Amino acid sequence: MTNDELKNLIRDIPDFPQPGILFRDITPLISDARGLAGVVDQIAAPWLGKVDLVLGIESRGFIVGAPVAYRLGVGLTIARKPGKLPFRTVDESYELEYGSASLQMHEDALTGHRRILIVDDLLATGGTALAAIRLVNRLGSEVVGCSFIIELSALEGRARLAPVNCTALIEYA
Repeated sequence: MTNDELKNLIRDIPDFPQPGILFRDITPLISDARGLAGVVDQIAAPWLGKVDLVLGIESRGFIVGAPVAYRLGVGLTIARKPGKLPFRTVDESYELEYGSASLQMHEDALTGHRRILIVDDLLATGGTALAAIRLVNRLGSEVVGCSFIIELSALEGRARLAPVNCTALIEYA
C-alpha cells in the first residue's frame, strides 16, 4: 500500500481536543486490513535485526507498536500516562502544543535490552517522543530510532529529537 493510499485513510477532525487543533485520526487507517498491514510493514522494514525492543507510547503507539514488535521478532514495552502502571516507575514531564503532560515507565522495563525503537502515531512538536527518549536513556538503554505514522513537519519535532534517526510514513506541512 502506498503512502498516498495510507494518507487517504486518515480522517481530519477539526477543533479536537480543543479549538484550533486539527486532529489526524488514524482509526479509519488501522481498521482497514491493508492499511494496518502497510503501516506495520513499512515501519518495521528498516529496523529488522537492529533493535532489541519496541517502546510504544500511550495510547496509539501501543496499537502500532505491538504488531511492529511482532514483525521484528522482539518484545514490546510501554510508556504510559501517570498512575497507570502498577510497579515502580520513572517519569518524565514534557510540553505539548496545547499543555503539559508526563510519561512513566516501569523502572525495569528495559532490563536486558540495549537498542530501543520508539513507535507512535504522530510526531508534532516532539515533546512526547523526547520524554520517551529521556526515559530510555535514564534506564541505561539507547534509542536507535523513532518511527511514526504521521509527521507534522511545520512543528519541527524532528529537529528536537536529533540526533536520533526518525522516520514517518506520511508528512503534513
